[in-house]
Amino acid sequence: MRPLAWIGVILIIAGVVIVAMKGIPYTKSRNEVEVGPLKVTSQERGLVTPIVGVAAIVIGGVLVFAGRKSA
Repeated sequence: MRPLAWIGVILIIAGVVIVAMKGIPYTKSRNEVEVGPLKVTSQERGLVTPIVGVAAIVIGGVLVFAGRKSA
């Protein structure tokens, strides 16, 4: 298989994991401020939605198909 097809396979696997977990939560730290001994941070929580997983599966399938064609 060509490298393009391998990238497609990786995207398909990642998409299946995202859909199976019904999204992947993440936390992003922002706005770190230090004033003397005080330190203030804020954390923003987000979710990679299953729609992103479905998109990854579709794009991965297209890449696998494109990578398998002979030149």
